[in-house]
Amino acid sequence: MSKGVIIFLSILLIILLIVAVSLIANFHFNRKIKEEVNDFFSKIEFREEMIEETDLAGLPPSVQKWLQYSQVIGNERINAVRLKQNSEMKLKEDQAWMPVQVEQYFTVDEPGFIWKAKIKAAPLVHIVGRDKYEEGRGNMRIKVMSLIKVADATGAEMDQGTLLRYLAEIVWFPTAALSNYITWEEIDQKSALATMSYGGVTASGVFNFNQKGEVVSFTAERYGEFDGEYRIETWLVSMEGYKEFQGIMIPTKGQVTWKLEDGDFNWFKFDITDIEYNKPIAF
Repeated sequence: MSKGVIIFLSILLIILLIVAVSLIANFHFNRKIKEEVNDFFSKIEFREEMIEETDLAGLPPSVQKWLQYSQVIGNERINAVRLKQNSEMKLKEDQAWMPVQVEQYFTVDEPGFIWKAKIKAAPLVHIVGRDKYEEGRGNMRIKVMSLIKVADATGAEMDQGTLLRYLAEIVWFPTAALSNYITWEEIDQKSALATMSYGGVTASGVFNFNQKGEVVSFTAERYGEFDGEYRIETWLVSMEGYKEFQGIMIPTKGQVTWKLEDGDFNWFKFDITDIEYNKPIAF
């Protein structure tokens, strides 16, 4: 056997070994997420409670119009959510978009979420991520090939950032806008300030609406990590593509942008493919 063939077979063996180990690691990563989600949902009290028109009393007119357009009146109050996305993301402005498969789980009575993502970074190379907001605290874990941990972020900045993320994402389960940890203040006919306070953390953002009553964007001053350090920057979530799921109208498409001093950094695009409300998790 020639030296070249030996080298080729050795490289092939190494690649196969890495792939095999990565598959095993990914299995364990997914199993850990399932355990977290099961624990997450075990705290939910599933009950039937219908939203009535009187529940909207006292909200700014723009928020009332959004909730009416979303068709929450006469529908069940949402206390558990599971959704799937086909998404794209990039970590740098000049980087190519990477496909991302997303599953996300929300609870409402006690606000929280678990976000699981698998990113195809290159052929045979993937990155897994788990973002979590629970009991007012945030935690982001990222692993390359499901093996190499490159992030395990916690702290006050993560708590503020994940709270604001939850607040922005109530557009997918709009009855959460009636929760006692969210207060609303009218800005004008097409915008309202929402302030969320939970677990000792308080932050605010602006929901903007169109003439129909659809939420078209959410803007907040949010902590983000830039060049290895956290700082507050303007964070914009744009939304469109409204569709009906289980009687509720929600935006299914959008993008997330950091409005930075040296220009906009559009880093995430999402497309919701499926959503379920108030169903126990059964893995």
